Amino acid sequence: RHKLCGDSVSPGALAVLRRLSLSKWIETHGRPIDGMLLTGPRNSCVEGRYPDSLRGRVVMRRDFDRCLLEQAIAAGAQFEDRVVVRGPVVEPCHGERGVHVRGVLVRSARRADSPLPAKVTIAADGRRSTLAFALGLATHPDRPRRWAIGAYFEGVSGTSSFGEMHVRAGEYLGIAPLAGGLTNACFVGSRATLAHMRNPERTLRAAIERDVQLRERFAGAHIVAPPAVLGPLAVDVRTAGVAGLLLAGDAAGFVDPITGDGLRFALRGGELAAETALQMLQTGNPDGHITLARRRREAFAWKWRLNRTLRRIVDSPVALSAGVAAASVAPAIIRLLIAVAGDCHSTAVEQC
Repeated sequence: RHKLCGDSVSPGALAVLRRLSLSKWIETHGRPIDGMLLTGPRNSCVEGRYPDSLRGRVVMRRDFDRCLLEQAIAAGAQFEDRVVVRGPVVEPCHGERGVHVRGVLVRSARRADSPLPAKVTIAADGRRSTLAFALGLATHPDRPRRWAIGAYFEGVSGTSSFGEMHVRAGEYLGIAPLAGGLTNACFVGSRATLAHMRNPERTLRAAIERDVQLRERFAGAHIVAPPAVLGPLAVDVRTAGVAGLLLAGDAAGFVDPITGDGLRFALRGGELAAETALQMLQTGNPDGHITLARRRREAFAWKWRLNRTLRRIVDSPVALSAGVAAASVAPAIIRLLIAVAGDCHSTAVEQC
């Protein structure tokens, strides 16, 4: 399946895959990335190489998903394609639990709406999670209200072994070079910025054209497939599930993609959900979501705070100008930020 994604796998995400013995395919087929090029207003520019010779990879998301699916099936998972989850199967609980999820209601080519019972359900069904929204666990916050448009281009000039993030007031544009001459370009802005939402290609090209650092590089480029549109992006989740249900991936809360943390959050969050599910099955305790929420806070809280801080900087022209000034005086701060965003600090721990 095609989904809007920056296609970058950070060194930290790659370290998780290595530890789980899932990295061979992406290290063979993904294009190596040595760091990030970060630009701001007034032609400011900082190139940050990942420390200690660490590298990330860039690979088309649908190919990466297929690789993970094939390895899951090889490990013993049962996969049923084209199944739609219509909602949770619940029963009321006494006390403070509210409801207890006992499985899901599904529809497929082989069956009409019918219950699929389960002792433990993991909802990893994305930022518009049917289960999380049906149970009132997820909402779209009033701020920030951002939308994204992404597409693949051929003929983009000036790409290198670095990913790119071009930050402007209220918006940003990420660029990732793939193998085979393709370039992923993803623009994120407010609904007001994306005035021509009915024509995503025109909106994406307009964003590139008005950027003096990018327009010449895309002058001879052409889009190879219709752009994908996603929004509003942010999803707030008040808990990691309910009795019998655990949330994972974007269903557990969607972060602004400016730091490129999404895949590592998904991989590590999925691992935490799996560990918690095994404990629930062993002990018979349905309230694993309480444990999972604590584990997620311990693993991600400080990165969530960093993400929110960067989001506010992009939203504020004054703060963005101050950040540009700081970058010109002390570019080492931006290079450190790039290393932190790539989770380079965590790779040694993950590999252990």
